[in-house]
Amino acid sequence: MLPNLILNDAAVSDNYTVVSPDDAVPAAGDVILPLALWAEQGADLRASGRKVGVWLASDQLAEDLSDSVKSADVIAIEFPKFADGRGFSTAYLVRNRLGYTGELRAIGDFLLDQLFFLRRVGFNAFRIPEDKCIEKGLELLNPINVRYQASTDGVGIRLA
Repeated sequence: MLPNLILNDAAVSDNYTVVSPDDAVPAAGDVILPLALWAEQGADLRASGRKVGVWLASDQLAEDLSDSVKSADVIAIEFPKFADGRGFSTAYLVRNRLGYTGELRAIGDFLLDQLFFLRRVGFNAFRIPEDKCIEKGLELLNPINVRYQASTDGVGIRLA
């Protein structure tokens, strides 16, 4: 299987199945569940030894996540359209307000040109759509050498 995920600056294969709200949870394998299914089945699936993540739709807030979400193997945030910027704010809040330190993944319709900015707000994983070039995505993670603004990724110049 070809790599389709950038995780911590490396191209890797995605072992998770993203379950939509209308789908049944697969009987085996690692899954990323919608928030409602996470609340209902997440703990039981994790207890059975599976890796389980949760994903937020663009209209759901970081505050909708319970404290139990800190135990999630991955938190994914959906971008339904590349022009929908709510996922940037949600990621920042998940990292900085909720204190989540695990894998924070961007899924859906985002542009490769946005990867640098997605990482600045806290994402460390990006599910690259099949019609996009993962090598180009890796190149675009660091297009800017000097960063004046502080951010979640901790990179920035202090001016005084």
